[in-house]
Amino acid sequence: MSVNQQNELNELRSQVETLTKRLNECQRMTALGELVSTTTHEFNNVLMTIINYAKMGMRYEDKPTRDKAFDKINQAGNRAAKITNAVLGMARNRSAHFEQTDVAKLVDETMVLLERELQKYRISVEVQVEENLPTASVIGNQIQQVLLNLVVNARQAMSEGGQMVIRVYQDTVAKTVDLSVRDYGSGMADETMRKIFEPYYSTKAGPDESGKGGTGLGLSTCKNIIEAHGGKIRVESSIGKGTCFTLKLPMERQSSPVPAARGIAGAVTQMNAAAQSQ
Repeated sequence: MSVNQQNELNELRSQVETLTKRLNECQRMTALGELVSTTTHEFNNVLMTIINYAKMGMRYEDKPTRDKAFDKINQAGNRAAKITNAVLGMARNRSAHFEQTDVAKLVDETMVLLERELQKYRISVEVQVEENLPTASVIGNQIQQVLLNLVVNARQAMSEGGQMVIRVYQDTVAKTVDLSVRDYGSGMADETMRKIFEPYYSTKAGPDESGKGGTGLGLSTCKNIIEAHGGKIRVESSIGKGTCFTLKLPMERQSSPVPAARGIAGAVTQMNAAAQSQ
């Protein structure tokens, strides 16, 4: 390979890396914007509950009514505190560096923010966390972005409502912390599963009633993020029985993480092939 070809290759690699980072950031901001909208409505509902029961407690002087009002205000206040802590947790996860991260805590903060939306669409969620879990070496906000994508996809797969199961457990053999999101929705055919991680491929025709649709970039980006951590993303699905995505996150930082975008590898391969043919 000539010097010019090597320079072109390096420039192409740099451009792809830059565009990939921008794409990931745009998708993260889109997810954050959706959460802000959902959380704002939820916080407003909590405030209205507090205001209404405070008025009721002021209006009636009998002890049973006031006790009920104080109990409801206390419940709403605790709910508000959980929402605030979850938002602050997400803000703290903005680091771009690998850190030893409590994956179960990431799940908890994410589900607090999505709770209202899932209830709205009649989705019940069961979270199963194995005891004495080790931490995983990850970039917290990126794993949270992947989790948000998987949960929203699972919700959309159950248009009539249903159950979602989220598990966090360790694989002692692979030395990974595993995070799985299972829905009991429509499921996917084998042909679809072979394509879902391809850029621009989407099973969605457009936005659903919540305004969320598919660009086809979501799962491709998820795969890129997990591979960049030196981890793996797996999918199992059956028509009519549902789908399960599993993230395998390394407990320790990988010495040779996979490039952040498969597109980089593809572009480099094409450039090398072109150079060798000349």
